[in-house]
Amino acid sequence: MTAAWPPPPIHTERLVLREPEPRDRTAIIDLLASPEVGTYIGGPQPRADLERTMPDPPRRRPGLFVVALDGAMIGTITLDPRDPERPDQIRLDLARYELGYLFLPQTWGRGYATEACTAALTWFTTAHPGEPIALSTQTANTQSLRLAEKLGFTEAERYEAFNAEQWLGIHPGA
Repeated sequence: MTAAWPPPPIHTERLVLREPEPRDRTAIIDLLASPEVGTYIGGPQPRADLERTMPDPPRRRPGLFVVALDGAMIGTITLDPRDPERPDQIRLDLARYELGYLFLPQTWGRGYATEACTAALTWFTTAHPGEPIALSTQTANTQSLRLAEKLGFTEAERYEAFNAEQWLGIHPGA
């Protein structure tokens, strides 16, 4: 992330995007251990492993936002540089950064992902003018594909990874 990090917290109508705080540890473990969340990302992580290995406080790093509703973490958004060494990340000529998001299942269907991702993309395009950003998801994840469309991503290609068809979309930036 070349822009100054961390930015001040980003406020939307209902949410705050901010760095992780010690109080987020349990919710992050719940998120990563959730079978529903893990459906399209290789499965849930074992709770016991997360309890043992998750730093307290949770690790802060450039590009990682916690999404909070009324002070409580409900999800995460990442804006990460794409890694040419990972086989699931292809076509670096299209975008050098990738948007990722995970939300607790009890928050799904309420527009939080759209609201939070829109705010993160606005911040990103202001911090990185003209820089396109990628989003990849399994084609079977129809909710994620709908969100990508709402956010203005257009399909660049489909490819096979992790024994599933993947969709790669590109957002042009500002």
